[in-house]
Amino acid sequence: MRIRFARCLLLSVLALLTGCASHAVVKTMQRPAQPDAPFVFNGRVAVKHGGERSSAGLRWAHAANEDDILLLAPLGQTVARIHRDPQGVTLDASGKHHVAQNAEALTQQVLGWELPLSGLRYWVMALPANGSAFDMQRDANGQVTVLRQDGWEINYSRYATAAADSLPLRFALRREKLEILILIDEWEKQ
Repeated sequence: MRIRFARCLLLSVLALLTGCASHAVVKTMQRPAQPDAPFVFNGRVAVKHGGERSSAGLRWAHAANEDDILLLAPLGQTVARIHRDPQGVTLDASGKHHVAQNAEALTQQVLGWELPLSGLRYWVMALPANGSAFDMQRDANGQVTVLRQDGWEINYSRYATAAADSLPLRFALRREKLEILILIDEWEKQ
């Protein structure tokens, strides 16, 4: 009897928490009209570099002059934080604080591979970055399937809806021996 009551109580609490969580985040599926519009999303990232693989939870809050990227352990603890603002970029991980002028140089120095943050803030919305040449392929719905820019190839494999201006939910960036896979679980309305 106690076990059945405990199960019912646990399921009730989980249902209540799930219901609250689904109402706390407003999901948006349409790409903003501005190319460098603010965004926030939660998801996951997996990185393959050389023979090494790693993965983490991901929360990225972007504004025109600021980025805050949290890499999270399975239970939600922050394992690394990348912060960009007009003064530069910082990376905090394993109790160490690193500083550089841009994320590309900082991640190359600390991680051994480059995170293309200056382009990624556009690519995450299936848009080409400003200021450099690009090649883009679209499917029959008008959604970007492949974007090539600045030596990177970005392959989009899943979108939130079938509309041409829908936000991507799954894409992979490839360059030389580096592959970064991003899975977006939810976009938050800005």
